[in-house]
Amino acid sequence: MDFLNIPLPAVLAQLVVGLINGAFYALLSLGLAIIFGLLNIINFAHGAQYMLGAFFAWFGVQYLGIDYWFALLLVPIAVGAIGMLLERFLLSKLYREDHLYGLLLTFGLALIIEGVFVQLYGVSGKPYAVPEALRGALNLGFMFLPKYRAWVIVASVVVCLGAWLVIERTKLGAYLRAGTENPRLLQAFGVNVPMMITLTYGFGVALAAFAGVLAAPIFQVSPKMGSDLIIVVFAVVVIGGMGSILGSILTGLGLGLVEGLTKVVWPEASSTVIFVIMAIVLLVRPAGLFGRER
Repeated sequence: MDFLNIPLPAVLAQLVVGLINGAFYALLSLGLAIIFGLLNIINFAHGAQYMLGAFFAWFGVQYLGIDYWFALLLVPIAVGAIGMLLERFLLSKLYREDHLYGLLLTFGLALIIEGVFVQLYGVSGKPYAVPEALRGALNLGFMFLPKYRAWVIVASVVVCLGAWLVIERTKLGAYLRAGTENPRLLQAFGVNVPMMITLTYGFGVALAAFAGVLAAPIFQVSPKMGSDLIIVVFAVVVIGGMGSILGSILTGLGLGLVEGLTKVVWPEASSTVIFVIMAIVLLVRPAGLFGRER
């Protein structure tokens, strides 16, 4: 492999492609980090909820005439509401148990959701058109970047930073963090902690659904799209630090760039580079790059 002879435009183009993948990693790992960091739930159903977001967007345009922009607003609310029901009637029963029980429950839910959609729609993907306003491409000099992919990067970064600011810099975020440390004390001050927990889980699920709607015009909408991605996203969360909000965002974007660069210099390793990095990080810093040692 002669790295020095790789054309610079090819490297830059792959970095941009990697940043697009990183935008999805950041959004999905952010939702996982919020749910684990604030609720101590390992949400293995996150990939299925991402898939639901894409499918609900497809349902909207196929049967209800709801365009992309309305889907981007309505679908995360709808899928988040389903997540809130799951939390209230299933997950809330396991809070006093070991984390393993929550993981097994959400893993079972993911298999059920995916299995239902495979039975109904098969494994072949469904197309979802790019909205008319975002068709075409931008000339970056070294490549033509589709406008829709540029929108994905911008939307993901804005949503991720917005969520981080709410959790780390607002009174609501302070309540959420306090609820994880001492829920009984917070409830004594009149805060409805169970409802806050339910809303937090719903918000994490809504982020997955938002990523699903963003993904629908890029990838084929299929029942397997979540399971293909969730293992990588879990690796991203582990590298960033389980429960670290900012760590999940920065690690997701950064590992997307690393993956894109690897496709240029060593294509065969691009599918495993994230897991190699995870193994190294766990050996050196078991809590993750941004996690807190306990």
